[in-house]
Amino acid sequence: MHDLAQNIMGNLIPFFDLFILALNIFSIVVLIWGVIMAGIDFLKSERTDRNRVVMARQNNFIKSFLGSYILLSLEILIAADIIESIIKPTFQDILKLAILVVIRTVISYFLHKEIEDALKDKENETEEKKTN
Repeated sequence: MHDLAQNIMGNLIPFFDLFILALNIFSIVVLIWGVIMAGIDFLKSERTDRNRVVMARQNNFIKSFLGSYILLSLEILIAADIIESIIKPTFQDILKLAILVVIRTVISYFLHKEIEDALKDKENETEEKKTN
């Protein structure tokens, strides 16, 4: 029975290696897409004639938008690393996974804070427009 399990796992490892590679490539695509979208939004924002305070708020939204793509990319990398750690558990893989989880948690915390601040700024801006 043990030999059967090892044989099955041995046959599936090449599939998992390809799947891990696909996840890594996909995370890069997500990151690049986020950078392109944020860059386009930034360029559109810079072409308008608005005051600097409004532009700074818009840049904060763009930064939060880009941060969400970075976070998604890290989540995909973590999924790939979890799979890799399961099929080939080495101390280096487990350490790399732990570091990625810590980085993701820190980025997630600060991104969430920035999004909340941006939403509060947007609500304040909307209320100011209503009172004027």
